[in-house]
Amino acid sequence: MPADLSGGQRKRIGIARTLILKPEIMLYDEPTSGLDPTTSAEINALINEVQERYNTSSVIITHDLTCAKNTCNRIAILIEGTFLKVGTFEEVFNTDDEQITNFFSYNFIQ
Repeated sequence: MPADLSGGQRKRIGIARTLILKPEIMLYDEPTSGLDPTTSAEINALINEVQERYNTSSVIITHDLTCAKNTCNRIAILIEGTFLKVGTFEEVFNTDDEQITNFFSYNFIQ
């Protein structure tokens, strides 16, 4: 029964249901939210596998910087409706912008 599935199992089923439609773009909204670190890493790996195997692009909305670092080619930092910085993870991470560094300082990055 669906109620008996773990959070990670539900996320995987959601991805599988979307893949049936053979999308060119996958939208993920907080794909690792509420998951333990091990399951989060598995979901990140699954996102990467989907991108490679099915040649899909991904748009990932997340507050999980580990997810962003491990799955994205480019990231955008959006604060109060404004894009403060767009680029590779390293380009965005290596900034002197206080709003961005404050955000990074509250997140664990592997």
